[in-house]
Amino acid sequence: MLDVRALEKSYGAKHAVRGVSFTVEKGTVLGFLGPNGAGKSTTMRMIAGVLEPDAGDVIVDGKSILSDRRAAQAALGYLPEGAPLYNDMTPPEFLRFLAEARALPRAGRRDAIDRAIADARISTVSHQRIGDLSKGYRRRVGLAGAILHDPPVLVLDEPTDGLDPNQKRAVRALIARMAPTKAIIISTHTLTEVPAMCHRAVLIDRGRIIADDTPAGIARRSEDGTLESAFARLTDQVEDETQ
Repeated sequence: MLDVRALEKSYGAKHAVRGVSFTVEKGTVLGFLGPNGAGKSTTMRMIAGVLEPDAGDVIVDGKSILSDRRAAQAALGYLPEGAPLYNDMTPPEFLRFLAEARALPRAGRRDAIDRAIADARISTVSHQRIGDLSKGYRRRVGLAGAILHDPPVLVLDEPTDGLDPNQKRAVRALIARMAPTKAIIISTHTLTEVPAMCHRAVLIDRGRIIADDTPAGIARRSEDGTLESAFARLTDQVEDETQ
């Protein structure tokens, strides 16, 4: 459902992403992990078609993000870190704007908006301006926008950022409910959430993939069997190799 093919991106002399390739099948939730500056957000922006790669391509549900971008983006829901929102709108107004921008059929717009509001659990703040909402609720409004058109592929950059423990559990439950019919990529700095949400984990550092396995498989690469220790060990190895 998602095929990432040899993505490359440089900013001047800095080579941010170096030949990143992986696939995500329907029914898979993939954790996309790495330290700050590893190339995670750059890769996810290229997958979503908001950043042009220097080389490579992304196939979203059979459509190329380069040669058929509009169709590829129609099949993808994207929640960037710090998702832009319109502060003067209420959540329903914002979702109506997105529905119109995506040209959702008029007959189904109301149901799509109601479903996204219910799934993101923002009905209690639907009458408030987005600019007056807490960081956690703003994040959930962004999530509602990403799932509004019920896309087969979701790319979620830090979807639980700013959420309280109850809200995090609700988002994890939503992802688990959506997972059987979608391919989902989740970037997170909270490694303890990965085994609870993800079937597979890809670890990137200095623009390259350094591990691709189940969360448990990656955890076994550490002495104490934890994902956190494995993460530290693998990234330390990359640092040693580049010195």
